[in-house]
Amino acid sequence: MLVKLDTLEKKIEIKSTKKHVVVIGAGFGGLAVAMRMGAKGYKVTVVDKLDTVGGRGSSIEKGGHRFDLGPTIITMPHLLEELWEFCGKRFSDFVDLRAKTPFYTIIFPDGTKFHAQQDETMMRKEVARLFPNDLDGYDRFMVDSERRYDFAFSSTQKIGRLPMQRLWDTLKVIPKFALMRADRSVFANAAKFVKDERLRMALSFHPLFVGGNPFQVTSMWGLVCHLEKTYGVHYAIGGSVAIANAMSKVVVEQGSTLRLNTRVDEILMSSGKVSGIKLANGEEIFADLVISNADSGHTYSSLLKKSKKKRWTDSKLKRQRWSMGLFVWYFGTKNTRSLWEDVDFHTVVNGPRYKGLVEDIFVNGKLSDDMSLYVHRPSVVDSTAAPKNCDTFYALSPVPNLSHENSINWEIEAEVYRKKVQEVLEKNLLPGLGEHLSESHVMTPLDFKDRYLSPFGSGFSMEPQMFQSAWFRPHNISENFPGLYLVGAGTHPGPGVPGVLASAEIVAKLIPNASKFLEPVAIQEKLTETNLEHRYDRV
Repeated sequence: MLVKLDTLEKKIEIKSTKKHVVVIGAGFGGLAVAMRMGAKGYKVTVVDKLDTVGGRGSSIEKGGHRFDLGPTIITMPHLLEELWEFCGKRFSDFVDLRAKTPFYTIIFPDGTKFHAQQDETMMRKEVARLFPNDLDGYDRFMVDSERRYDFAFSSTQKIGRLPMQRLWDTLKVIPKFALMRADRSVFANAAKFVKDERLRMALSFHPLFVGGNPFQVTSMWGLVCHLEKTYGVHYAIGGSVAIANAMSKVVVEQGSTLRLNTRVDEILMSSGKVSGIKLANGEEIFADLVISNADSGHTYSSLLKKSKKKRWTDSKLKRQRWSMGLFVWYFGTKNTRSLWEDVDFHTVVNGPRYKGLVEDIFVNGKLSDDMSLYVHRPSVVDSTAAPKNCDTFYALSPVPNLSHENSINWEIEAEVYRKKVQEVLEKNLLPGLGEHLSESHVMTPLDFKDRYLSPFGSGFSMEPQMFQSAWFRPHNISENFPGLYLVGAGTHPGPGVPGVLASAEIVAKLIPNASKFLEPVAIQEKLTETNLEHRYDRV
């Protein structure tokens, strides 16, 4: 299914009448933009350092268990359908995507359980059951959530699906931001509507799914509750890697080239514009355009290390706030399909602290003894995830990234912390877990730094704060290097599968069809406001 090109030559120049695009990274963003570029008539080469496609959406297998390393849920599935339609195909012919309800069960420290689900009547009954005094406030919160979604992401003409490299495009929506109190945090906005601390948590924790601090990230992320209600939560049979494999199949069917186990060392420049890439083995691949799905921080600091940066300098990148790190324990269990019958597909096990724990993670850089866990059990709906009568799990704990002074030594702490995670699971969710363990695999921020080249081992690139979003985030079209484009979590509109897919859609809007190709310098001059932007370099 995959086309891999091997050569002993140190330089390759693609001889073709088609304009050539090199995509760095075969994550969801890289594969999505490769699909769109192929459909627009370009010759495409996708290069990735891993031996598999998917990036953070890849998987590993141990003892018959498939451990999905990245996203476990898909929201806004119509974005995938639109991507396939752009390529003249149907998504449902490639991937078995199934709706899942309840979305997740939240277990609070007092033992109460809240089942989040799509059906509005059932959801209101659930709120009334646990938080009867907050039902009216919940209804008003959901109206507010819909307003935020309508403003930011409800169509291809909203800011979440449009290029934002012109400063004016951000400035002109500031009055609307002010009206909607985008300066408030997600938590503060939820607290305005409901009083019970448990419900405040249930309505505000979603930024943690994309690496954001609920007590700092803009309240615009409150749109997620409406998004879940409208589109539901879905799971791909075969895991998220099944979607990545389907993407790569389309890419190859378009005649494009996919090179795995191939690390990019440098983005090449010639005559003031991007001219291709240089691999770690010294090989050079020339291209008319380069699209980077590598983390934006890695793209500017490492892949462009020999080029002078005007905006995204090393010092500016260090001043950014990066998303938290992740500790993820993947484990398999034997003869457990009839055990733990009340443990469904997704469970959030809340620790005794919410704000205090979040501050330890994001502000203090402290690995706390208490924790909150996100637990995924795909084998309850997907027989391909585990051997017969067995289960596959992952337990995710948000932890500090590696940017803090005296950052955590995970080579020492990983196994100690894993045992603590197991204790929490045995006490609160999976009694007797230790007796059934069969496989185990751990990832820490060190693994994210190595596997995904993620700055500071962050789980989701730059934190999606207000002044690290829209124009303030690295642009989809580089304002510094003509011919360079960015997709993925580290660029606009931000992290999460919908944001990553939207970034590929945006880049496809910025680049004309191959038959109407413009020189990169002409595109850059037309679409960016370089001089104006650099007045705001210190933002």
